[in-house]
Amino acid sequence: MNLEYSINQLASHAAAIQALTRGILDEQARWKPAQNSWSVLEVINHLYDEEREDFRVRLDYILHRPGQPWPPIDPAGWVTSREYNQRDLEESVKNFLSERERSLTWLPELASANWATTCPTPWGQITAGDMFAAWIAHDILHLRQLVELHWAYNVHKVKPYTVQYAGDW
Repeated sequence: MNLEYSINQLASHAAAIQALTRGILDEQARWKPAQNSWSVLEVINHLYDEEREDFRVRLDYILHRPGQPWPPIDPAGWVTSREYNQRDLEESVKNFLSERERSLTWLPELASANWATTCPTPWGQITAGDMFAAWIAHDILHLRQLVELHWAYNVHKVKPYTVQYAGDW
């Protein structure tokens, strides 16, 4: 595991997530392109909860609490049970960035970690390195989702005009 690279990725992703939420008005923050899709607010609050209750916690369990059961999570259920779409975007982004900063402060302490340490899960063994790699990839998936939400919102707002001239999506 290249710890410096991985930490830099998480820091860069946080800056990109912040940039993709800057200047968004309340209407756009809550808007969904379809009933079963997520809004910008839901993505940001999902990232916040994943940061504080999933990736950092589970990586810590793999490395420092082998054999202990992981605290339960419900990422899909939290979207509605925790009313993500009713929250304030600016406050939600600050919450995420604060938790990411906690992660970025903690991660350098893992310089001597054994990234091959494994942990059994219901879907099979996972290593600490796998968990860290998934954390980075998770960010990228949601960065793509935020870009897609910007695209869809723009297409929605410029009707009856089209964006066809911009090129294929």
